[in-house]
Amino acid sequence: MSDDTPFWLVRSSDEDENSTTGTQDIVTNSIGMKFKLIKAGKFKMGSEKGYDSEKPVHWVEITKDFYMGVYEVTVGQYKKYVDEKGGYFKSSYNQQGDNAAVTGVSWKDAQGFISWLNNKEGGSHYSLPTEAQWEYSARAGTTTEYSFGDDSSLLGDYAWYGDDWTKGYAHIVGQKKPNPWGLYDMHGNVWEWVADIYSSYSSSLSSDPTGPSTGSYRVNRGGWGSTASDCRAADRRAGATTTSVFVC
Repeated sequence: MSDDTPFWLVRSSDEDENSTTGTQDIVTNSIGMKFKLIKAGKFKMGSEKGYDSEKPVHWVEITKDFYMGVYEVTVGQYKKYVDEKGGYFKSSYNQQGDNAAVTGVSWKDAQGFISWLNNKEGGSHYSLPTEAQWEYSARAGTTTEYSFGDDSSLLGDYAWYGDDWTKGYAHIVGQKKPNPWGLYDMHGNVWEWVADIYSSYSSSLSSDPTGPSTGSYRVNRGGWGSTASDCRAADRRAGATTTSVFVC
């Protein structure tokens, strides 16, 4: 599993800018990233059918609305950061054009991009999603293994996965069907970083969990050169924050 992982961004919904408010369903920022308003709510996180790391299933409450990226961060968007700040960019991994999901990005690289974007737009609006925000968004109100149900034979309509990665590159974002909340590539295409340090689940109700404060690994979500099972909404993996070896 890769430690050079693409990423989504979330944006807070309570800023008072003229261009973006919490009442808009879709917002677009200064570098062309689109964000979908996700309403607060409660959901069951994890899966009793999956790996031990996905258990126990537990209730999680998301207490605040937030904006989730409609697409994974793209090559073109990440290159704007590299061009301005000299961030690390693995061109050999990103040969599918500016609209493909960027790959070869460590967790710390992602933090550099986020810091640049926050400075560019004058605030601290952007971050990686928490693991709970990611799964809440991936499930999109469903309780099944995938956002479209439990039938893995339908996964190809919604995700690039398995043999789809044989050329070694990520795909252009948004080519498959979106989930019920209008988010693309939550299943498959590429593994994605989230904010949390990896840890075991608790069985108790948790409100806006952010993971432990210390630890060696961050959580990856979504799947890529993976089996259908590894692209389920509950599937979770761990990756070091600094390594630079791209292995799908």
